[in-house]
Parts: sequence; C-alpha cells; structure tokens
Amino acid sequence: MNTVLKSTFLFLIGIIFWGCASSSAPKFDPVNPNASPEAKQLLEFLYSIQGKYTLAGQHNFVSDLQRYDKLVTEITGEKPVVWGSDFSFNAMGDNVKNFQHCGPMNLTVPFDSCDFNGRTPDELRQGMVDEAIRQHKNGRIITLMWHQCYPAEGDSCNGTSVWAMENRPSPEEWKELVTDGTPLNTKWKEQADNIAKYLKQLQAANVPVLWRPYHEMNGVWFWWCNHPGEEGFKKLWIMMYDYFTNHHKLNNLLWVWNSNAPRDIPGDEAYPYELFFPGKEYVDVLAADVYGQDYKQSHHDDLLKIGGGKLITLGEIGQLPTLEQYDAQKQWSWFMSWGYFIGDGFGNTPEMVKAIYNSPHTLTLDELDFEGGTYKLKK
Repeated sequence: MNTVLKSTFLFLIGIIFWGCASSSAPKFDPVNPNASPEAKQLLEFLYSIQGKYTLAGQHNFVSDLQRYDKLVTEITGEKPVVWGSDFSFNAMGDNVKNFQHCGPMNLTVPFDSCDFNGRTPDELRQGMVDEAIRQHKNGRIITLMWHQCYPAEGDSCNGTSVWAMENRPSPEEWKELVTDGTPLNTKWKEQADNIAKYLKQLQAANVPVLWRPYHEMNGVWFWWCNHPGEEGFKKLWIMMYDYFTNHHKLNNLLWVWNSNAPRDIPGDEAYPYELFFPGKEYVDVLAADVYGQDYKQSHHDDLLKIGGGKLITLGEIGQLPTLEQYDAQKQWSWFMSWGYFIGDGFGNTPEMVKAIYNSPHTLTLDELDFEGGTYKLKK
C-alpha cells in the first residue's frame, strides 16, 4: 500500500472509530458487584435513555404517600415515573412547626395544620414500604432517602438535631462516629439496622431502590453537612455503603450521591461537589438538588465531569426549570419535585408544570413498558 493510500485508509479508520466512540457514552455496572438482577436492569435502563430523556418524578411524604402524585395527575393528566419518599424522623419539642417543611413522619404534611398524626415510626415506615412495593408493581421507579436524627438520639429528636447548622459535630465527635465499635458508632449502627430491615423487605419483593442518603452534604444545615476531605463525609458514606452492602447484604440498592447545587449565599452556602465526593467506586448516580430555579449550566456540567460519564440526576427540585434550561441540560436522568412545590403557590404555575411534562424530553409512566418486571420504553 503506497503512502497516500495508507494515510487515507488510517484517516478513514480514525473517523469511523471517533464517530463510534462519540456516539456511545460509557456505561457502568453497579458499584456493588453483587447487585440484584433488578438493580442491574434498572441501571441498564437508565443508561439506555441517558442524554435522550429525563424521567418525571415526584416526592410524597411518609404521612400521605399518594397526595402529590395525585396532584401531578390533576394538573397534567400524567403520572410521574419516579416515586420518592423518606424514612424520616419524629420531630419532638415545642418548635416542631419549624421543621414541618421537610415532612417529619409524626406530623401532618407541610403547610397543612401542624398537628401530630398519632402514628408510630414502625407503622409509618411499614406503610411506606408497602406503598413502594405497590408502586413498583405498577411500573414506578422507587427512590428513598432518610432525614436522620443525630445518631445519639435515635429516631425521635428536636428538629435542631437534624438541622444542626453551626452546632454540627466537632472533629472529635465525627471521628468517634466513623470509628468502628465506639459508643457513637454503635448508636449509628442501631439506627441503620432499623432502616435496613425495611430495605430488606423491598429486596425480598424484588424492588430495586435508588438510595440517596445524606443528601446535600456540601451545604451547611444538616449534621452530616460540611465535613470535607478524606476524614470527613467521605468516611460516613463509605461506612454506610460497607454496612449495608457487606453486613446487611442489601443488593437491591443503587447508590445515589446527592449533593446540593453549589452556591455562595452567606449562612446558606453549598460548597464545591468535589470536596465531598467519596469516589466513583462507591457511587452509581451523582445528583444535585436545585431550588430557586438555580439551574446553572455548571451545576450540570461539573457533576458530569466528576462522574466521568456516570449518570447524573436532579435528586430534589423546588421550582421546575424553564424549557430553555431543560433543553440545555440533557443529561439529567430524572427530576423529583419536592412534595408541595409541584403545587401553585410555590413558584410552579400549572402552565409551567404542563410545559415540562409535555416536553418531548420528559418521560411519564404511560411511555414505559414494565411487562415481565423489566423497564423499557414502549415501542
């Protein structure tokens, strides 16, 4: 082969290779090598729509598990794909109303009258698990979180235990928390054991879970927030991953590391993602929470960069994005509106909700095929 022909041949091969490489993003297996078939299939499905579609999702509080799903359908005529809820905590003390916005399980839903509902944590959490199983059978994708009291206090605490602000654990307390066998670590395990027993029920029912504990860790408000570096939040995340994966053998979980969109609001800061990222070997999906319609392109692009091609998503949102913002940020795998924000009066008009739900980029439940217990798009 002469030099000209050889150069032309190599150039064409390079073009073909580059085209194939650029048209297919990398796909990753679950970080848990023993992930259940259902978890593997869910992750595979999410990769199959990556960059093409975003799943509509909705959070429902543990005290009223269908309320905001129904509101979405009233507004749009559609059903979200992703169903979210919270293992939550019991709010105690005279200031419970200050924390009702996040839906403590023993209170009525936010912005109803702030009343105690008289139901026990076990009753409420069991109801949530039963509802998650029911929703999964209907083709929904399940995501769960946990507003957790500081481990020394169990499941019932003053809301300031969760929203610690400047009273976050000292470096000495943090070291005790993440050191195996210490008194505080033992208390943490007791809390985690209680949550694991419900996740095991979901595993037994073949329900994969997008598990997003310790959300918004790069903020300054929860007790698990603002512990950067190798000895900080990273150790807590890996400790939970190891305890749930290796001790409790929870193989139905896909691990969603859920940060807050970075911001520099004094007293309400959220710091750069990378200061709190535990490593790709412990994370299946990278998420950001966005409120105040703060959909900066960097919030999307920086997550993509850190994840190296792994899935990214909007773990919680308040105000929906504009169509322009939405169209510019194609890699979000799903969005989940936080409870009451989907209703008028919290920055989302019915017209805004309909616009996002009607976007060709959004997938709703009627567009999925769950026959045989596997997620796929309808033909």
